[in-house]
Amino acid sequence: MYEDSIRDLLGKVSSGEVPVDEAVEQLRSLPFTDLGFAKVDHHRELRQGFAEVVFCERKTPEQASQIARALLDKNQGNLLLTRADMDVYEMVRELDERAVYYPEAKAITIERDPAERKGLVSIVSAGTSDMSVAEEAWVTAHIMGAEAKRFYDVGVAGAHRLFVHSDELVQSNAIVVVAGMEGALASLVGGLVSCPVFAVPTSVGYGASFGGLAALLAMMNSCAAGVSVVNIDNGFGAGYLAGLINRMVVAREGDGA
Repeated sequence: MYEDSIRDLLGKVSSGEVPVDEAVEQLRSLPFTDLGFAKVDHHRELRQGFAEVVFCERKTPEQASQIARALLDKNQGNLLLTRADMDVYEMVRELDERAVYYPEAKAITIERDPAERKGLVSIVSAGTSDMSVAEEAWVTAHIMGAEAKRFYDVGVAGAHRLFVHSDELVQSNAIVVVAGMEGALASLVGGLVSCPVFAVPTSVGYGASFGGLAALLAMMNSCAAGVSVVNIDNGFGAGYLAGLINRMVVAREGDGA
């Protein structure tokens, strides 16, 4: 991890293996790399436990690739690029052959710190039309180290489809619920489990859904305690929150708390 590289450098300075002036030069670019069009934050991995995530939408493939290169040069953990297309993937793949593209999620991962998946994050979607947003949440939780399970097309129009998965859902450390239309699924799931539920309204629905606004308002007015809401179509945001919660639970269990 990034913290380990800093500790390693300081250890080499202490032992005399690396001169102080050389260490200063290495540390000079550690906070961020200035690419002119972007300032790549290398300390985010140290502060938050995961490297800066690259949002590729409205960036050129060259810009996204340059940011990815800077992260690969200075950071040691896993990388995630969201809202990316195949042009971005092809350029990133040239930087690191471990790059994987998830077309449904429009996300790219580079897993440089492979580890056993720990804890459980469940990704639940109301309908097949919500899958792209759900997949973005799944990829995010997955690259953050969680065992992420998918439960798709289990909306309230056929609630029995959800109930058959109840035993697995109650074992989750966090759940992401993705739904458009009237957005009722989040409240239903929230009433079944004791873990945090992160609701993602999608822009799926007929005219009166107002591009996801109806689902957003319904989720924000949920009668189920423990439901929190991210913005419309923000699968990444919900997946990241679920990944953080999962990490905290796994760390606490590892400490025997």
